[in-house]
Order: sequence, then C-alpha cells, then structure tokens
Amino acid sequence: MQIKKGRSWNAFYDDENERYFVEYGGITDYKLYEIGKEIFDKLSTDMDEGDVSSVVYGSGRKLYMSVNDRCGPPYTIVFDDDYKTLCPWADVAGGQNVWPAELTDAAVEVLASEKNNREQRRKKRALREQKKNSEEQ
Repeated sequence: MQIKKGRSWNAFYDDENERYFVEYGGITDYKLYEIGKEIFDKLSTDMDEGDVSSVVYGSGRKLYMSVNDRCGPPYTIVFDDDYKTLCPWADVAGGQNVWPAELTDAAVEVLASEKNNREQRRKKRALREQKKNSEEQ
C-alpha cells in the first residue's frame, strides 16, 4: 500500500487490487473517493484540503459523503455500500441521518456531479429489486 498524507486528507494506492482512493474533510464535511492514477499522481503532501478537493472533484467516484455544516441537519450519503471493504483504513466521519438507498439512487441519476456512480448504483439497485421480487414470490 502506498500512502500520501496532507493537511486534512489521505490518499492510498491499494497495490493488491490496483485501485486508488482519497479521503478528505473534517468537522463540517467528509468525503471518500475512488480516484484514478493520474489524480493520485497529482496529489502532493503540501496540498491542503481545498487543493485536493479541486483536483478530485468531478474526476473520481464518490464512495461516501457526510455533511454537518450548520446549514441544515447533518446527513450522510453512502454511494457505495462496499466502502468499508474497499477502504478499511479510512477514518470515516459522520454516519448521521443516512439517506435511504432510493434517495441516493435518485440523486445519482439526476445530479451530473454524481454521474461516475450511475453504473455501480444501477447494478446495486437491480440486485435489490431482484432480491425483493424473489422474497415476494
């Protein structure tokens, strides 16, 4: 495992699975992303959270997000239920008022910023619906 650390962020290369991840945030928000090698290579230890955010935003696949910014009640969105397996090292913050899967699916379908999650969410939704249908029969 290769690790890069900065102020309020950590990035990891999982060499066993050849995948890259980054987490950043603190008290008011926390984000966990899967990123590509090119983004990982751009990250340097002298970057702050804002710099990392500007490099990662729109290019990675968001796995988890928690917001507690006093603009409303705190909330958490789990974009990929496998985030704990993918990132066992992550110091995940939040967990309050987790959005239901149906709301997360709708947000991913509507918001352009979440387009990188559509394929994964659609597969998970199909599996949930298949399981629900088989239980009803």
